Amino acid sequence: MKIAILSSKNQWFLPYAKKLAKRLKNCELFTEEKELLNKNFDILFILSYHKILSKNILKNNKHNIVIHASNLPKGKGFAPFFHQILEGKNEIVFTLFEADESADHGKFYMKDKLKLTGFELYNELRKKQGDFVIKMALNFVKNHKVLKPKAQKGKESFYKRRYPKDSELNINKSIKENFNLLRICNNTDFPAFFYIKNQKYIVKIYKEKDKIFKKER
Repeated sequence: MKIAILSSKNQWFLPYAKKLAKRLKNCELFTEEKELLNKNFDILFILSYHKILSKNILKNNKHNIVIHASNLPKGKGFAPFFHQILEGKNEIVFTLFEADESADHGKFYMKDKLKLTGFELYNELRKKQGDFVIKMALNFVKNHKVLKPKAQKGKESFYKRRYPKDSELNINKSIKENFNLLRICNNTDFPAFFYIKNQKYIVKIYKEKDKIFKKER
């Protein structure tokens, strides 16, 4: 069986994509859509790749699989994992589905739930998310011959793209009220911040057991 993974080279998931590729046999890893031209696979995993693939690419593969961190059709769009953490959720449903030419629209094969403690910070959240995606991908490879696709049902909703500016803390709220936002801030790439009298202040968060100047993973 021929398997491939497509994951953007500048995305957080790439180390996990490499880890997944090592777990699978006959698996190739790509970081750009153009690398897939004139290739075909039994399964193409499209993981943390934020572009809709062309019909010419999709038609060459038996399965084009996306794993999205929401209970589709709810939570389509960008950063569903972090948006739901901001909403205070500690149980996040992931949907494994067949990609088509519309965003987060295809029939799904499975859903699974990741349980959080509510105290994980950015690196811990990414590790749990990455490992969970690997688990679901391996499950699909093992069972894809018996899994039946199901149409998404229910009212759809969409999450907007998040930007570094969205890491701004509300200084009129307590630390407890800001905590979920602090959890999803990356201390290096998009740290939490606030303004007082036009002066910007950066806030970095670590657990006590972590070294304060430890390099971000």
